[in-house]
Amino acid sequence: MRHDFDLLIPRRHTNCVKWDTPEASNAIPMWVADMDFRVAQPIIDALHRRVEHGVFGYNLVPDEYYEAVISWFSRRHHWTIKREWILYTTAVVPALSATIKALAAPGEKVILQTPVYNCFFSSIRNNDCILVENPLIYEEGSYHIDFDDLERKAADPQTRLLLFCNPHNPAGRLWTAEEMERVNTICLRHGVKVVADEIHCELVMPGYKYTPFASVSQECLDNSITLNSPSKSFNTAGLQIANIISNDEETRQRIDRAININEICDVNPFGIVGTIAAYNECEYWIEQLCDYLHRNYDYLCSTIEQRLPQLKVTRLEGTYLAWIDIRALGLTSDEVTRLLLERAHVLVNSGTMYGATAGEGFIRLNLACPLRYLQEALENICKTLN
Repeated sequence: MRHDFDLLIPRRHTNCVKWDTPEASNAIPMWVADMDFRVAQPIIDALHRRVEHGVFGYNLVPDEYYEAVISWFSRRHHWTIKREWILYTTAVVPALSATIKALAAPGEKVILQTPVYNCFFSSIRNNDCILVENPLIYEEGSYHIDFDDLERKAADPQTRLLLFCNPHNPAGRLWTAEEMERVNTICLRHGVKVVADEIHCELVMPGYKYTPFASVSQECLDNSITLNSPSKSFNTAGLQIANIISNDEETRQRIDRAININEICDVNPFGIVGTIAAYNECEYWIEQLCDYLHRNYDYLCSTIEQRLPQLKVTRLEGTYLAWIDIRALGLTSDEVTRLLLERAHVLVNSGTMYGATAGEGFIRLNLACPLRYLQEALENICKTLN
């Protein structure tokens, strides 16, 4: 089955955050991380069948849901998950917040590797924990981990957690097994748990491989909690469902209690059937999607190289979020973002959203759209910045 990723789906005036937020009213929105592609047909068919039932009360999560999750990660990523390891909740950000609440007391420290997804910052602060940055090192168009700095930060007896983004948003890295093993060794040495946000895990560029943190070794499994959801990969964020995975019963009990304290213990029927359909019937769609995203990334890189060579596109290994070095312009990230909105009519994210220092000098641009939108946006950007 072939999917038409070039199809233009009108999203304005549908109460869409991406297109209907006031800043996007007169702009091409290439900011928030959702896709402008119609979802895979088996997901639509499953939702239609559920709608036809006509009753949408409280739901139990059936065996088929757990089986779909377990089968997907086994056959695609060679990671064996047991049913009892899985806790479901409404989305990955609530899952992150509940996990922090469960495992770090107010006043204790949580490490994050900047530049990084902006909700990491708010989830730490909302739980009255102390945010500690382990900035990634930017060299030759890519990022790597500062292990010496991580060792120093983890050694603080007040440090409880490391929030680990894999694939990394916005740096675009797919961490290798060797890198993750080294991260875990440091964290184990100092009694720090790893919370791995792996929501972008299916969005992989050719030549790269996603490895679940918990699959690297028994030690990584024992010392980590994995957060995932089909929402980014299958464009189903509005269906509101995610999983928290841990092999440790005590850890799960503490997180389950936090889920209930935060009142995020119920999921809707459409998230359940959408996940089952995605993981059981839509592998073909993911393969085609990743090919399309890679072509968009190639188009972005070639256009920037030819028309705006002063900018540098960070190497994209995973996600659909291009991280662009704009430091040669001599303007701040916020200034460039405002300029692109007001003159190019393109809405992107300022790098400072992902760390005031680590993100300065960069912008983030969402590539998950039909090529026509990307072409129009880049044409406007090139004219404006030239």
